Amino acid sequence: MQWVESSSIESVGYDATSRELYVRFLETGDTYVYHGVGRTAYDEFVAAESKGAYLNKQIKMRYSYDKLDKNPRVRRQGSRSM
Repeated sequence: MQWVESSSIESVGYDATSRELYVRFLETGDTYVYHGVGRTAYDEFVAAESKGAYLNKQIKMRYSYDKLDKNPRVRRQGSRSM
């Protein structure tokens, strides 16, 4: 995970092999993993002026996700994208 400059996102990580994007939020400390995210989408997300806006418009609506439990080995199934 790498720290990012954002008013809502604390840090992000990316696993190119599994195409998983990890996002930890500032306010709650919750971490979500988004599945099937390509490298281009990750690069655009990290470079975005507003990472929160990019996440809401380009990631949340397109990719399935899970919320990771505070114990990093446990995943809770989340909503699926449209």
